[in-house]
Amino acid sequence: MASVLIVDDQVLIRAGLAALVRAADGLEVAGEAATGEEAVDLAARRTPDVVLMDIRLPGMSGIAAMERILAAPEEPKPKVVMLTVFDLDQYVYAALRAGASGFLLKDTPPERLLAAVRQIAEGEMLFAPTVTRRLVETFARRTEPADGPAASLEALTVREKDVLRLIGRGLTNDQIARHLVVSIATVKTHVNRVLTKLALTSRAQAVVVAYESGLIAVGGGSPVGPPH
Repeated sequence: MASVLIVDDQVLIRAGLAALVRAADGLEVAGEAATGEEAVDLAARRTPDVVLMDIRLPGMSGIAAMERILAAPEEPKPKVVMLTVFDLDQYVYAALRAGASGFLLKDTPPERLLAAVRQIAEGEMLFAPTVTRRLVETFARRTEPADGPAASLEALTVREKDVLRLIGRGLTNDQIARHLVVSIATVKTHVNRVLTKLALTSRAQAVVVAYESGLIAVGGGSPVGPPH
């Protein structure tokens, strides 16, 4: 049973998401929060598996709240999915670098939203297709280096770099396993080692590293996303 913390300052949206999660098989509501401060507090006390977080919150932003949640000592860390109204939200890239595991538009159909929550709880990443394109466009338009040095990939083995490259292209564990002709268990091991060696908290951060390190060249082809 995967537990979900729902964070949105609009009571109707928050209540609707909570009702949807409660009615779904294999999911339960860990709590509801209207502010970033409440989200940080509830995440520490309830230790949810997934946090559905509005990217734009009054006071402490969704991104700031996520950073606080992921920096807390509690283990394992929850997976944070950012909810946004706009597919071209200016905060998407910042949230990616901060550790968001995925993004969903608030008008996502209920069945897809629930499938996304389950996918995230299992360790995959998820982006709305338009947000994925936004991510690639962000890299293509970048004229200044990102804050801080690009991550070094020297600690990774050749196979781990292959896995990171495929994560950067948007492939799921199953797709990576088929591409490399290995078992899903082997892929999960490689993914965990990549995240650990690079001190990353999510696959989404791995996507950022794959581009910022030059492992994937800008303009080198469209990302291959999971099947819908």
